[in-house]
Amino acid sequence: MERCSWANVSELDQVYHDTEWGVPVHDDRELFEMLILEGAQAGLSWTTILKKREGYREAFDHFDIETVAAYDDEKIAELLTNPAIVRNKLKVNGTVTNAKLVLEIQKELGSFDAYVWSFVGGKPIINHWESMSDVPATTAESDAMSKAMKKRGFKFVGSTICYAYMQATGMVNDHMTSCFRYGVDVGK
Repeated sequence: MERCSWANVSELDQVYHDTEWGVPVHDDRELFEMLILEGAQAGLSWTTILKKREGYREAFDHFDIETVAAYDDEKIAELLTNPAIVRNKLKVNGTVTNAKLVLEIQKELGSFDAYVWSFVGGKPIINHWESMSDVPATTAESDAMSKAMKKRGFKFVGSTICYAYMQATGMVNDHMTSCFRYGVDVGK
């Protein structure tokens, strides 16, 4: 079975590709988790983050947004000693900041889902790439998301991270046309 070439790095990448990547996500907790994991990847490989994913879930209370938003300096100091996550002070502090901002958006719009999906008009953008070299690192939509999120104070939301986030959460379907996942789960 043929899959997108990036997924052939490890079995962990294959399982992630085959079951999650590009599947539309509308649950606020899951959307928050992926935002944090995509930001954590900055400067690292996605495989590294996948290997630490369960550690992140444990360390960050399974990405319960209200709980993470309430973390204090003591909890942040504890996280910075946890080898199960990327122990980067800016990224850990950014996670807490981002949780607080997600709560603000939920109060304002009813859900984080409504906010992030608004950048793609509420439905997945379906691309028709034949080669990984065709896939852009950023798009007008990821630029708009990045700009709007930075304006609100979000951390680790550059346009490249936002585009990877859109791919991961199914806002964009960037499976290669030759991939067995191409066209699956679109529009959920």
